[in-house]
Amino acid sequence: MKTQILGFFTPWIAYAVITLLHLVLPGKRIKGYVKNSKTGETLNYRLNGLFVLAASIVVWLVLGLLNWVPLDWLYQVRWPSLTGAVTLGLLFSLIIVVPNRAVKKSPLADFWFGRLENPQYKDGRIDAKMWLYLIGAVMLQLHVLSFAVHHYTTHEDFNPGIFFGAAMLTWFVWEYLNFERVHLYTYDFIAERVGFKLGFGCLTFYPYFYAVSLWATVDLPNPHRPLGLTICFAILFLLGWSLARGANMQKYYFKTQPEKSFLGIKPETLTDGQHSVLVNGFWGLSRHINYLGEIVMGCAIALSAGYPAVLWVWLYPLYYIGLLFTRQMDDDKICRAKYGALWDAYTKKVKYRIIPHIY
Repeated sequence: MKTQILGFFTPWIAYAVITLLHLVLPGKRIKGYVKNSKTGETLNYRLNGLFVLAASIVVWLVLGLLNWVPLDWLYQVRWPSLTGAVTLGLLFSLIIVVPNRAVKKSPLADFWFGRLENPQYKDGRIDAKMWLYLIGAVMLQLHVLSFAVHHYTTHEDFNPGIFFGAAMLTWFVWEYLNFERVHLYTYDFIAERVGFKLGFGCLTFYPYFYAVSLWATVDLPNPHRPLGLTICFAILFLLGWSLARGANMQKYYFKTQPEKSFLGIKPETLTDGQHSVLVNGFWGLSRHINYLGEIVMGCAIALSAGYPAVLWVWLYPLYYIGLLFTRQMDDDKICRAKYGALWDAYTKKVKYRIIPHIY
């Protein structure tokens, strides 16, 4: 019972420590893309994700090496910890939504999508969206490390695929936080509010669900799959990452330095004199080629563990398909409303929505 109680409050304690590290560690002040709807001024963000992630791992290691908290603690208490995270995600969503003025007619829609656009606290030291993504990313990394340690210490004949999958998720987390500034120009920051979808998503769904392939296979025996095949899945992951990161970086440079080439690709645009949209490079392949990259990465992670017949490992890429295909539809509506005839010209030039020559 004591272990279950401690497990329940583990995410609460971890999130408090991560928040404290975010507040006290040095960070860079970066001007974003989104403007304050009341003042019209571009929002500033204080970013220190990599420092917080590195410090959190050091804390995890020290606690484990001193035998104060087992290195695989997050595996041991995974279910009560998930329950605690669900509770915390619900509480956060209620607190961030209920006291604020309604945006939509339906209270349920407001609860899901949120009412506040870009809340910031402590004189801008904490931006709610960046804080949520930071919490989710760091907790996901700690889960990955804990599960990998558990597999290594409990299996003499360990499965290399578990460590390849853990490495892919680790790469996913580290490179995301390395490019924090780039994500200030993504859909989440431009179009979404802070409600259950984002709050519960980052406090509960992101750090627990994204590692579902490890949850499903970490206690299974080594399938003795050829190592070369696992390496192929790692290459597939890097291919997906190249599409996602390449597209986001090309757009970032276009937004911040419109004349600058990216990977030797000089920007080609369509313009109506007021707005311009990219039509070449990654953004000439499809209108959301970065979404395809995310889905490919999810499939590679699912395949890496060596148990493709276990349906649970496919929940992660299936989630991405459901999320990103619907987000693409929403994004197209927003862009059509913003750009008008220019967007129609763009969709004629770049015909495919996500998958080149297919969709």
